[in-house]
Amino acid sequence: MKLSKMIFAALSGAILLASSLPVFAEADPKLWPVMKEAFFAKREMTEANFIKIDAPRRAESGAQVPVTYSIDNAAANGVVIKKLYAFVDANPIPLTATYHLTDALGNFQLSTRIRFETDAFVRLVGETADGKLYLASREIRAAGGCGGTVDADEAAIRASAGKIKFKVDDPVKIGSASSTTFNIKHPMRTGLQRELVSQGFIPAFYINKAAFTYNGKPVMTIDVGVGTAEDPYFKFNFVPDAPGKLEVVATDNEGKSFTEAVEVKS
Repeated sequence: MKLSKMIFAALSGAILLASSLPVFAEADPKLWPVMKEAFFAKREMTEANFIKIDAPRRAESGAQVPVTYSIDNAAANGVVIKKLYAFVDANPIPLTATYHLTDALGNFQLSTRIRFETDAFVRLVGETADGKLYLASREIRAAGGCGGTVDADEAAIRASAGKIKFKVDDPVKIGSASSTTFNIKHPMRTGLQRELVSQGFIPAFYINKAAFTYNGKPVMTIDVGVGTAEDPYFKFNFVPDAPGKLEVVATDNEGKSFTEAVEVKS
């Protein structure tokens, strides 16, 4: 979807502000109001304790920051989140992923790895079917994960890109949450990295979508951004309602498609 000129201008301001921050600067709470306006205009947003972010206070590497997102359905008091936007508000490209959720996920919990260019807040914005917005935030110290130089065998990287590891942990109990792990080999080039020798920018090359279905019905679709770390990893629970097949179709920004399936038996 294309941003309007007004939203694009506001977003550009947020990106320029983020890019000017020094490495290991304290996370800046003034970034979020600009970004909120860029993505959500003047829509009302309520802080929510039922949306949770679990992550280290300080990460070892800005290129691979582990986070776990969850929604406590009981604490939500009837609020049903259908879409979850994940931001790192000081990244040059702040939207790391958008998660389209279904009832098949049960009490939503997902672990992944994301990138940080400098110390920042992770912001999760949950959206209901009728457009209401809910916000959760967590500050994390990490840096250097979005740009920098790359010295690698590009031909070998492209040859291995798209290889998938996909599993559902045993034992599986029909009607209960089952732990599922998806990992796809991919460099997730941000478009901000430079080639070591020439110092020219390396074109963006990244997984942009992963769609999970069970017996042909949607489970979760992830719109993946370059703020997701190299070799995208998603570990989540889903609730099988019968034996069947869990499938994933992933695509990249160059139009390539990668598929894998797992048979689920009780």
